Amino acid sequence: MSHSGTDNNKKYSNGEVVYDAVQVLGLLPHRYPFLMVDKVIEVQDNSRIVAVKAVTHNEPFFTGHFPDRPVMPGVMILEAMAQTAAILAKVSSDGLIEGKYMYLVGATDVKWKRTIVPGDTLYIEMKSEKKRRPLWIMTGTVTVDGKLAASARVSAMEAD
Repeated sequence: MSHSGTDNNKKYSNGEVVYDAVQVLGLLPHRYPFLMVDKVIEVQDNSRIVAVKAVTHNEPFFTGHFPDRPVMPGVMILEAMAQTAAILAKVSSDGLIEGKYMYLVGATDVKWKRTIVPGDTLYIEMKSEKKRRPLWIMTGTVTVDGKLAASARVSAMEAD
């Protein structure tokens, strides 16, 4: 089943998984409770990636944000975007140098357009905008049910 992208003419993958949950663990150093990517459904080498995050009541941040009305914190949405960008950097043919990590060093043009609550599925699309090693700049969007939930430009640095 395909999912609407950020506009009505774009469709995400046909549902095939490029990297499953176990493979994502091999690509990112993050672990529970800070792992914000469940699977990757599209990769275009050195260019674009689409990842998925299913948001459940079990997310630890919902305990305090907010107990009576759970809302995913915007910084966690931004973190999901950064982790998705890191996966693109890691798997691309001209990607992350072996033994290096990606560290988020900046975010600009960050916009949150709607609340994300338990039961939502995030589709995180990141595009490589510029790479001048060790700096990478990517832009992206997060959609839920085909509607824009967030957008940002993130900068990351390769480092030991």
